[in-house]
Amino acid sequence: MRPLIRRLGRTLAVLIGITVGAALLVVFVANRQAPERQEAAASATPVRVIEAQPLDFRLEARGHGVARPAETWQATANVAGRVVERHPELESGTLLPEGTLLVALDPSRYELAIAEAEAELASLAGELTQLEAEKENTRRLLALEKEALALAEQELSRIERLAASGSVSTSRRDEQRRSTLGQRQAVASLENTLALMPARREVLQAQRERAAVRLAQARRDLEDTRFVAPYDLRLAEVEVELHQFVGNGQRLFQAESLAAAEVEAHIPIAMMRRLLGAILPDEPFGQGLDLDERLDFSAVEAELFLAGAEGVGWTGELVRVASGLDPTTRTVRAVVRVDHPYRDAHPPDHPPLQRDMYVRTRLSAPSPEPELAIPASAVHRGEVWLVDAEARLERRAVSVAFEQGNLAVIAAGLAPGERVVVDDLPAAVAGMALEPRRDEALEASIAEQALGERHREARP
Repeated sequence: MRPLIRRLGRTLAVLIGITVGAALLVVFVANRQAPERQEAAASATPVRVIEAQPLDFRLEARGHGVARPAETWQATANVAGRVVERHPELESGTLLPEGTLLVALDPSRYELAIAEAEAELASLAGELTQLEAEKENTRRLLALEKEALALAEQELSRIERLAASGSVSTSRRDEQRRSTLGQRQAVASLENTLALMPARREVLQAQRERAAVRLAQARRDLEDTRFVAPYDLRLAEVEVELHQFVGNGQRLFQAESLAAAEVEAHIPIAMMRRLLGAILPDEPFGQGLDLDERLDFSAVEAELFLAGAEGVGWTGELVRVASGLDPTTRTVRAVVRVDHPYRDAHPPDHPPLQRDMYVRTRLSAPSPEPELAIPASAVHRGEVWLVDAEARLERRAVSVAFEQGNLAVIAAGLAPGERVVVDDLPAAVAGMALEPRRDEALEASIAEQALGERHREARP
């Protein structure tokens, strides 16, 4: 009986619990209240903005190139001879001043050639003097012979008259005729001698000129036996030794001028077109005018930086644009000249600009008109994000003229004074509410970047 009573008690307890729970559920449902409706306030996204403004802009063109001396001397023997003198410091890398005797060849054979030519000239000068004396003597003799001929002619006329009257014998007349004929021959001979003297003089003058040429050549050959530094130079390769016999055309050494160095920088066409467009005149070119004469290269600032060495650089000038494009890279070849690259050198911190140094080149010139520049990071796949008058996001397509450094120059699609979002939004939904905050420090940085690195670094 007890187990049965115990099971009935458990069942009754369960039924009572279910009844109480159902009663409580009915009470809660009967007293429920409808949920209150509240408008969720739209949250604005904070963003940094800048005001787009036209800025003074310096156009830049960048490239790379290899340095080389502006002038190189390939010393080659124009004459043959034995090396009788060699500078003790004639070694690769040595710096030597202008006027230094570097190499001297044996001059004896050329000194003998000079002496021979000078002797020949003296001999010809004597012959010319003698010819002048002979000419004067011949003239005087001719004058005398002509007087004698005149007398002989008179005598012959007289004898001819006497012979006609029979006063003079025929033999006497013939004798006078022979005498007169001989006198005529003497006059003709002297006249022929005088006529040939100009030709003899021309021959002697030609011989004298030929001897003078040999003398000049001998003197030039003698000068070519001495190799004197034509300017301050640095020796490169040296291929000659003391007592060595060198032949005509043999290379002796190579030297490089210290006056200037050049770098042929390879610059992309688009960059160079923008830069040259800033310095080209507005008027069209006339026929036959040289382009270099119309380009104001002085308006271009040129800077060189040694690749791989921070802080090592030089200031140069753009002197010309080489003809044609580089056949490999299809880039423009701009030649930058650096005067006196050894003057302010302090190796190893600041070495001189030497041959085969690989350098970065930066050319810059002021833009003719202000440019509308914004950070390149603010352009998202051809569009910018703006804050409109109601502080909401506007997505607008723009046309980018070009990028320079961290800046993008806008050609169309953006007006001065509009607010540009410079933050990268995770979800840029047009019309979303924004809380703009103007970044004046970034605006100042953009204005400095627009003026170029050199001008930015020069600001206090």
